[in-house]
Order: sequence, then structure tokens, then C-alpha cells
Amino acid sequence: MAGPDGGGPAEYDDGRVACTGTGLLIRHYYFPLGSKHVPYTTISEVRQIQLGAMGRWRIHGSNDFIHWFNFDPRRPRKQAALVVYTHGQVRPVITPDDPDQVAVVLASHGVNVTSRPEPGLY
Repeated sequence: MAGPDGGGPAEYDDGRVACTGTGLLIRHYYFPLGSKHVPYTTISEVRQIQLGAMGRWRIHGSNDFIHWFNFDPRRPRKQAALVVYTHGQVRPVITPDDPDQVAVVLASHGVNVTSRPEPGLY
């Protein structure tokens, strides 16, 4: 399935998160249905982290105005997340169904994927 960014067929797509030919597509980022397209060239780092109990229950939004979670009602059953560092202050936090596969696709596009801890995220 192609994203609305016209980036061609998705290399990964679970309905909430997609990796297209041009960037990361985060669906349900803006309330209620708006998507956010993050070009790979604007991503400085992605941190693969384990979600704590409180992070798993963050269904949408933020509590610190730095980390922004897209809407994902399945997040309470997930253990891992990806924190996306861009040139802005807000860091999107996504919980794809297959975070390891998303990390592989991001790395194939030249994105630096690490497992460093994420300060302030529970």
C-alpha cells in the first residue's frame, strides 16, 4: 500500500506506521485522523527502547510535550517503541507491530538506529 506522500509502495506497513520510499508515515498522529510524514533525510536518530508500564498505557498524545505518541489502541500489549529524533523539539514515539523490521528498513535508508536509553520516557 502506498502512502499519501506518493513515496511509492510501502516497504513496511502495519496500518499505523509505514516506511515508504521517501520517509516514515505515522498514521493517526494528529487527532483524530491526521498523518505525519517524516522524510528519512530529516531523521537524525531513531532509538529503539523498551516501553515501561506507563508508556504502554499512553494511547495517544504526550505528558511532557517532548514525546508524542500516535494513536495506537494496541500499545498496552506492546513492549518496544521507536523514538524518532528530527530537527524539531517534539520526538514522535511509535510502536509498530514489528519494530525490528522498521529498524532494518530505516537503517537501509541511512537512518542511525540505536538502542540508547531515552531520558524522560517511562
